[in-house]
Amino acid sequence: MFKATGGNPLGEHAVYPGTFDPVTPGHLDIIERARHLFARVTVLVAVNGDKRPASTQSERAIQLRREFPASWDNVSVAAWAGLTVAFCRQHGAGVIIRGVRNRSDLRHEYQLAAMNEDLGITSLLLPARPGLASVSSTVRRGLGT
Repeated sequence: MFKATGGNPLGEHAVYPGTFDPVTPGHLDIIERARHLFARVTVLVAVNGDKRPASTQSERAIQLRREFPASWDNVSVAAWAGLTVAFCRQHGAGVIIRGVRNRSDLRHEYQLAAMNEDLGITSLLLPARPGLASVSSTVRRGLGT
């Protein structure tokens, strides 16, 4: 597998935003794959006005970090309440990573990617692995897991 050590045409730093309420195996898989593509990955625990998380943004960031293996030394977690593009600009990230589980996700993420591109930040859409695509945070929260 390609390991980013320099010269990546997409840049050295990527951001993976989400509410992560709760974190799922699919989220962790996207992070695992992204960390091999970029020298640095920031997992951005974001605020989404359309969602009502079960825990605070700070609690979600702490829980997410606890899920990471020690070997993920190029992955960090940050909490952010503004636009993801603004975070990227402030922290020198050139790419936003997004996971896509299905056609509906793709349609939504494509629209966001087009807006982000207009604002100067590239989006990289990573398809969910088939065995992980059916589990969303909403489903996990509903099951109490």
